[in-house]
Amino acid sequence: MAVEAARPLPGVLKQLRTLLEPLRKEEPLPPQTAVGFFTDTSLCIGCKACEIACKQWNQLPAREPVWAGTSYDNTRELNAINWRHVLFIERIGRHEAGDHDGGSAAETAAAPTELPFFNPDRWLMLSDVCKHCANAPCLEACPTGAIIRTEFDTVYVQQDVCNGCGYCVVACPFGVIARDALGGTARKCTLCYDRLKDGLEPACAKVCPTDSIVFGPVDQLRQQAQARLAQLHERGLREARLYGADDTILEGGLHAFFLLLDEPAVYNLPEDPSRPSRHVLPASFWTALVALALGLLGIFSFRRR
Repeated sequence: MAVEAARPLPGVLKQLRTLLEPLRKEEPLPPQTAVGFFTDTSLCIGCKACEIACKQWNQLPAREPVWAGTSYDNTRELNAINWRHVLFIERIGRHEAGDHDGGSAAETAAAPTELPFFNPDRWLMLSDVCKHCANAPCLEACPTGAIIRTEFDTVYVQQDVCNGCGYCVVACPFGVIARDALGGTARKCTLCYDRLKDGLEPACAKVCPTDSIVFGPVDQLRQQAQARLAQLHERGLREARLYGADDTILEGGLHAFFLLLDEPAVYNLPEDPSRPSRHVLPASFWTALVALALGLLGIFSFRRR
């Protein structure tokens, strides 16, 4: 009876390499200039062009508009199909409450402002988006490596690696990232990564008619933000402030930061957002302490017997 010849070793190795090819780690792309967004809320007119452009370019599904009871905002939140969200914040009757810049009603009414519509009765508008944090909590929490930093120093979710665990959803202090109801993976703004690779401006910044959303190198945007803040202060808008433009937020700042006309909480932005890594050392300490206490308790219990 003839014995079948053993398969040559080179052929087996070739098959093994083919099977392991999808697991091979690619070399990272050469780093490029870090880019991001500077959103000047004093220029936002609430047109929602950024929302529409984002949906069109990224082919995100729409849903039937509903009256949410929150001014003219029917998007309501950032989620897996809304990567831009224009907030409408009604500030009506503030002169009666005297809460404008901590002054009285008379001081508030007499306070100089840059433009006529910057007065106590006004709408605050903000085009919210993923902050592309320098130290992103979602990236720290991701167990599969699906969330990465691109060569442009932006935060990107690899859809083919994401397992839909949702750890990033609870880790994000801004409520940005969410799981897709159909695919189950986490989705958010990519800062138009495909456009960046072709040297194009992100769709939302491209269509903004007032340049409320400005795209560019992060360092240049921070300088522009400081200059704009100084201009508004000079013109009497004392409550204007920057959010995320320095390193105080998340120990590194945001690559999509804002100029606000009121407290961050008014825009649903946390004053001091937290990173998962902040809790590792305290949690480890208390875990070790409890384990030590239980161990000692066990030793004393056996000695008594």
